[in-house]
Amino acid sequence: MGFKCGIVGLPNVGKSTIFNALCRASVPAENYPFCTVDPNVGVVEVPDDRLYRVREIVGSAKAVPAYIEFVDIAGLVKGASKGEGLGNQFLSHIRGMDAVAHVVRCFEDPNVSHVEGEVDPVRDIEIVELELVLSDLEVAERNLAKLSKVVKSGDKSRAGELEALEKAFGSLKEGKPLRELDWSKEELEHLKPYQFITLKPILYIANVDEDGFESEYVRAVERVAKEKGTMCVVICGKLEQELTELEEEDRREFLSQFGIEESGLDRLIKAGYHVLDLITFFTANENEARAWTVKRGTSVLEAAGKIHTDMQRGFIKAEVISFEELDKIGSLSLAREKGFLRIEGRDYEVKDGDLIYIRFKT
Repeated sequence: MGFKCGIVGLPNVGKSTIFNALCRASVPAENYPFCTVDPNVGVVEVPDDRLYRVREIVGSAKAVPAYIEFVDIAGLVKGASKGEGLGNQFLSHIRGMDAVAHVVRCFEDPNVSHVEGEVDPVRDIEIVELELVLSDLEVAERNLAKLSKVVKSGDKSRAGELEALEKAFGSLKEGKPLRELDWSKEELEHLKPYQFITLKPILYIANVDEDGFESEYVRAVERVAKEKGTMCVVICGKLEQELTELEEEDRREFLSQFGIEESGLDRLIKAGYHVLDLITFFTANENEARAWTVKRGTSVLEAAGKIHTDMQRGFIKAEVISFEELDKIGSLSLAREKGFLRIEGRDYEVKDGDLIYIRFKT
């Protein structure tokens, strides 16, 4: 798995249309609020041409890509955190996600109603952000009362957790998302069980019509994204849906007509990897070439554990070659013969594109 991404936004902003296109799924996308009642889940392949080149060079029987899970929940409205619309219950579906993609309506269409009466991307972002903050505030407040009693009763082992939760509560009470605060590693570990939504990285999807890629609406969302230190991906939901019906060569030609080099899915995945600071490494043998996703800065020992716990437990060493070197040489046996496969110890930091062979004792 690459990462899990929850899709949020107001009703009728095009969330389900974009979800359909991204996941090549078929969920309702009619023009009325709360069309999406249960969360829709779609798993899509992470496009990476390097994997198939590794497969070709090593002679693997198959290629196994990394995957991303998208979860599309019902549209949020003002008061969602207090039960308005379909209520706060649906926010629980994205608490287990790694990141949040906020779809913002950046198109005019008299046939598609807007719950706030008119298109205003900045206002829409503020509405959804506030509901996410209020939802987290309810979680923090409920747990703070319980944890305070535990610590006061003499369990000092959770004092650090209490301090972190108090810090989170104070920020949320002021209406500030938790991702905007500085957190230590220890504090983040303390907060992990609470699955705060506003602590997760967020990126924005500006949903436009065919002529709206350079609109003022888009520029407004891009300004907000820049202020918050994240990214904005501009996607035309309708166009992406049309793309799903075309063959690969026709898709590229179709995109070029709009001056777009990559599909919305490809750009969204890259943005997700960027905000989550993720990289890809590969393993390969005669049976399969596989892509793995890890955080930048992951040690090869930790990467070994992702492949199999036995590899981490019995780790001896790793043989490593960068994709660029492998691609240039074009032969794994020749690369090994010429000494291009480096021997690395357990503290080696995995680099994006590394092909890794773990040597371990059972």
